[in-house]
Amino acid sequence: MNGNKKNSPMGLYTSKTKNERFCLAVKRYWQLYLLLLIPIIYILVFHYYPMLGLQLAFKKFNAKEGIWGDSWVGFKYFIKFFNSYKFIEVVRNTFVTSFYAVLAQIPIPIILALSLNAVRGQKFKKAAQLLSYMPHFISTVVIVSMMMQMFNTRSGLVAVIAALFGKVVPDIFASESAFKHLYVWSTVWQSAGWASIIYLAALAGVDPEQHEAAIVDGATRFQRVRYIDFPTVIPTASILIILNMGRVMSLGFEKVYLMQNDLNIAASEIISTYTYKIGLTGNADFSYSTAIGLFNSVINLILILMTNKLSKKLSGSGLF
Repeated sequence: MNGNKKNSPMGLYTSKTKNERFCLAVKRYWQLYLLLLIPIIYILVFHYYPMLGLQLAFKKFNAKEGIWGDSWVGFKYFIKFFNSYKFIEVVRNTFVTSFYAVLAQIPIPIILALSLNAVRGQKFKKAAQLLSYMPHFISTVVIVSMMMQMFNTRSGLVAVIAALFGKVVPDIFASESAFKHLYVWSTVWQSAGWASIIYLAALAGVDPEQHEAAIVDGATRFQRVRYIDFPTVIPTASILIILNMGRVMSLGFEKVYLMQNDLNIAASEIISTYTYKIGLTGNADFSYSTAIGLFNSVINLILILMTNKLSKKLSGSGLF
């Protein structure tokens, strides 16, 4: 019996080593592996290879010597950043604005998805989805330009409406207190529709029989949304929150930099804009800017690990 199993095709396959099975799979499905090779090369070249430059954070960079010839200085640039008068300001601005954005972006897409899922009229539903998705495809430059035009103190929409009531609108872009609200809620408007897609996909997996049974039991539409639909999106929301927490300290550079000016700099100077100015403008200090960027990445890693652990404790679901 053992001899027959060994001589069978399945026996021959299972008797092979892992390397032999892998080579056999590559030979058989070489087209798929060739297709997989493209993203692997991309990740290696543009994500892993640049990590070699992280050693600049521990070296005194000299353009003549290059990365490999520079002298090691240990944690000098990290200590320099921690002792900098800008440290508390940029870390606070980054964390507060980004955490505010994460919190604001959690409920809006969920509410939008639950509302769209409950709509019966397909034409209205498709129109609402189209209108909510469109802002996602507008570039950051255009979004900031739209806000500047809207809040222009002379010809902006807000100024014109305020003038009808005899009011004068202050320059909102010059206000430190208004900066984070402008940034966060314009981001929510731009991303809410697109973010709701994944929740709609989760809601599509709800068994219709659950709703039918709830209707028979006399449940209202709101009760069905609350007790059937809402629990369905919780695991998805948990994973997205974990992923977003991993980017808390990586606030979008482009939008902040475009909205930044001398009057709101105290509220708008974040780690990414500060790193850009240190590393690429004036007397560029590549080692110092690399140290700041590495510090930022380490904080993001700690946050994503903590959030994942907390999510697994509270909801039983996590990223890993």
